[in-house]
Amino acid sequence: MPERLDVELGERSYPIWIGDDVLAQADRLFASLTLHHGIVIADAQVAAIYGEPLVETLRGDARIDLLQVPSGEASKSVEQADRLWRALRALGADRKSTIVALGGGVVGDLAGFVAATYARGIELVQIPTTLLAQVDSSVGGKTAINLPNAKNMVGAFWQPSAVLIDVTTLRTLPDREYRSGLAEVVKYGVILDADFFAYLESHAQALAARDPSVLIPVIRRCCELKASVVSADERETTGLRAILNYGHTFAHAFEAVAGYGELLHGEAVSIGMTCAARLAFRLGRVDEEFVRRQDRLVEQLVLPSALPRPLPLEETIGATLRDKKVEAGKLRWILPSELGKVERVADVPEDLVKEVFLEAGCQKP
Repeated sequence: MPERLDVELGERSYPIWIGDDVLAQADRLFASLTLHHGIVIADAQVAAIYGEPLVETLRGDARIDLLQVPSGEASKSVEQADRLWRALRALGADRKSTIVALGGGVVGDLAGFVAATYARGIELVQIPTTLLAQVDSSVGGKTAINLPNAKNMVGAFWQPSAVLIDVTTLRTLPDREYRSGLAEVVKYGVILDADFFAYLESHAQALAARDPSVLIPVIRRCCELKASVVSADERETTGLRAILNYGHTFAHAFEAVAGYGELLHGEAVSIGMTCAARLAFRLGRVDEEFVRRQDRLVEQLVLPSALPRPLPLEETIGATLRDKKVEAGKLRWILPSELGKVERVADVPEDLVKEVFLEAGCQKP
């Protein structure tokens, strides 16, 4: 039997199911949903493996259709959203239909945004198949598409009715994709739970090897931590939820300037967390031991700490000013003060920011 935890949001609360080889139980786990017409929106590569089996599992007395989107970050676009809206209309989808997002973070964000906007909002179920999506993007109701040079700039808060996490899907995940997800795992330890960070340090080898006995408790703890933040600050109005963006201001700038798809999101986050730790050290917020421990864990999990190729310094810094955390023209950085605690920090000297970007591999003209 899969483990269950709940995201507490009053009447919009929902379960997260986590287990090994539980995708075949989707019909039973989603029995509380009124599934009349389901539309599975899947990454093309994921659809080739899990698409038809999931359709057959869910079918029962319901009508289930399958739509595919190209793999990769480029699919989080206005063009793909428009194509899906039109496809839903052609399939006769209405307000009683349910979208099932099957795939990684790209599909979860895109399908979630389509669910939030089609017919002013229809039911959504998330079935994440990458580690990054399982520990982060499938939980919490953030949906979005990208604009050119502005990641996740158009979106909506739209909570799913359920999330089903099957660690079996990680066995077919390419090594690079799997490691990318580990960056978000590290993030939770840094921002919220020093004991969890220590657990990751002592289980890094097993985690890198995809050991289910380690993966399930790790995924569960990440989901617990995120659920606690989402329950307290669902729409990022108090500032609490912003802590989940540790490393992301740097990461989004790297992704935008390099071109979406060159860096995987988790790779960019790993480099971004390295930058954030170094910036916090320069500001006197953390000591060398903090930086050393984060660097060592990133290295143990075979994650990058610097850019694979140089990016133009001024353009990359400029991209941070398009970040969603800019308020009244000022950027709030998410920076640690100790292991397990981060805060929003404004008025960071630009010369220190430049130093960190240069250290990451950016170049002056």
